[in-house]
Amino acid sequence: MNQEIYTRLCQLAGQEQVQQAERMDRHTTFRIGGPADYFVAPKDVETVKKVAGYCREEQIPFYILGNGSNLLVGDGGYRGVIIQVYKNLNEIRVEKTWVRAQAGAMLSVIAKQALAHSLDGFTFASGIPGTLGGAVVMNAGAYGGEMKDVVKEVTVLTPEGEILTIPGSEMRFGYRTSIVTEQHYIVVEAVLELQPGEQETIRQRMEELREKRTTRQPLDLPSAGSTFKRPEGYFAGKLIMDAGLQGFTVGGAQVSEKHCGFVVNRGGATAADVRELMRQVRERVHQQFGVSLEPEVKMLGEF
Repeated sequence: MNQEIYTRLCQLAGQEQVQQAERMDRHTTFRIGGPADYFVAPKDVETVKKVAGYCREEQIPFYILGNGSNLLVGDGGYRGVIIQVYKNLNEIRVEKTWVRAQAGAMLSVIAKQALAHSLDGFTFASGIPGTLGGAVVMNAGAYGGEMKDVVKEVTVLTPEGEILTIPGSEMRFGYRTSIVTEQHYIVVEAVLELQPGEQETIRQRMEELREKRTTRQPLDLPSAGSTFKRPEGYFAGKLIMDAGLQGFTVGGAQVSEKHCGFVVNRGGATAADVRELMRQVRERVHQQFGVSLEPEVKMLGEF
């Protein structure tokens, strides 16, 4: 740890918003991860800009974190600065058929706001356990819908420190990707364009999807969501099941018995356990079916 870096981060974000050696298992849905050297939770976009700018100037590695879903942090932690864009930046405003929300807003909360205003088109995201920022970055999707279907525009912070608003049509959305990753942008806000609908119909659809998730996914155990991307022409979960790996364990990590597309933390799992389990799953599936599974979960830090 470097006292000079800590002091400067405190000057930029406020001492109460900066932690040293912060355990990342407190900030990931996997409940796994060693300590980050510095953990900053900015209260506003201007502070995000200042902290990210400082890290770039001083060549200090940094990572933008939402609520920590879709992420596996190494047991050795992260050598650098975690900038959390989450609860301090989660404002949501509804303007006719538009929903304007900050990057830290949870998708589930946005879906509830849309429901309250009888706006349809966002039910697919109502059960995704992530923030708007993360969803935009990876073009998150479920049950036939994707973020690209509803994003009107995205406001980002560029590496040069400029605020840029990008129309949805120019976001280069693809399967689990967007222009944000390519250009190293930081999402700070997005506008979603929805359609007027019948509130009861929207509510019923959200309830149907909630029921599907509850019955088919291992929501009772810590995980990072879908572990592998969908291979073209296949389903990752089915390939893993057909390879005989349902319930397969390494240490505290397990291929879910409920849905083979998920790796879960049965209790005390380390990042090394998860990574080794994923390696063996990929190897077995490739041996049996000739299909290469690509991780959807992002790996961060020291393993």
